Amino acid sequence: MSEFDIWNYRPSTGYRQGVDLVGYRVEATDGSIGKIDRHTEDVGSSYLVVDVGAWIFGRRVLLPAGTIELIDTAEEKVYVDRTKDQIKDAPDFDEAKYADEPAYLEQFARYYGQPHM
Repeated sequence: MSEFDIWNYRPSTGYRQGVDLVGYRVEATDGSIGKIDRHTEDVGSSYLVVDVGAWIFGRRVLLPAGTIELIDTAEEKVYVDRTKDQIKDAPDFDEAKYADEPAYLEQFARYYGQPHM
């Protein structure tokens, strides 16, 4: 189990509140995986939504903020501590379902290995 909360940005990432990460490329441990479509700054439930599919058939997945290792604002890249396959195999992010279901983040917490409190 990790020392940090998977739903909060790690202090070492270089994250600064108010910086818009939309459009940044996401770099997995083994290469580029997609671009950030949306991000949140909610304490205790921060995450990125990443478009990992082809442009027309876009598929979006959620990455908890705690998976971020480094944010490079000069290069507009976010480095995460997961492989491309781990990200591609994550549950789909469905915004309509998220809006109506408060426990929605729990499936992602389970997938990424830490229960959501």
